[in-house]
Amino acid sequence: MRIYRTPKAMQRASRQWQRDGSKIGFVPTMGYLHAGHISLVAAARKRVGPKGRVVVSIYVNPTQFAPHEDLSTYPRDLPHDLQLCREAKVDAVFFPTDAVMYPGREAGEYSTYVAEEQVSQGLEGVSRPTHFRGVTTIVAKLFNCVLPDVAVFGAKDWQQAAVIRRMCVNLDFPLKIIVAPTHREADGLAMSSRNVYLTPREREQAPVLWRSIEWCRRRVREAGELPAATLIAEVQKLIQTESTGRLDYAAFFEGDSLKTVEMVTRGNHMAIAVFLGKVRLIDNGRI
Repeated sequence: MRIYRTPKAMQRASRQWQRDGSKIGFVPTMGYLHAGHISLVAAARKRVGPKGRVVVSIYVNPTQFAPHEDLSTYPRDLPHDLQLCREAKVDAVFFPTDAVMYPGREAGEYSTYVAEEQVSQGLEGVSRPTHFRGVTTIVAKLFNCVLPDVAVFGAKDWQQAAVIRRMCVNLDFPLKIIVAPTHREADGLAMSSRNVYLTPREREQAPVLWRSIEWCRRRVREAGELPAATLIAEVQKLIQTESTGRLDYAAFFEGDSLKTVEMVTRGNHMAIAVFLGKVRLIDNGRI
């Protein structure tokens, strides 16, 4: 497994693989890897085959964090990440620094960003209004460094995957976006690097997000159709009853376009964000 630290070094390697006829699969991450990330690596390997190349990036991207968010404390464990990548037969890890990804940014000399202005506006875009500009900017830069044929994202960040897919279509990136299923703990909690922040009590309560999605799925499939407002009120009550959490939002929408729906039917999608203490967790699922 090779480790590349600069865009030019990564590009040189990718261009050589292209000349050799190898397909490139890419899994962008912020590190602190877990089994969910490794499932994305497996999906990338399946797409490019045993003779293809799988690249994982490990980079905590500062431009997707608001000033009050957890950039400085975001969990990091590079030795463990590299060990998991080796065990998963990753071919290369791209591990750049802020200085090479955003040259001159601290001096005010970095001024180019990518902004998707439709799919990014609701849901997480309301709670984290600067977030997706940072995501699309760094993902576009990573695509230009790795030059992948396929990139794999997790369904836990459903809106993120939709934003990136729209960016690729609109800006003519020549690659395929794959959205792999959410990897869950045995009790239903979606795997996330931020789960490490949870206290033991909060960890016990955290599956309430998935239980809320399952509750809404059962209600809709029994009734055939229900008002979104009714379901949101029921989710609010469920969270208050089963946890000390605070609902940030629950929303129902069309899975592809992310257009919100007032009447929820089978096949619509649900997203939820909940604060447990200081930890903000997100999840989503098909109704």
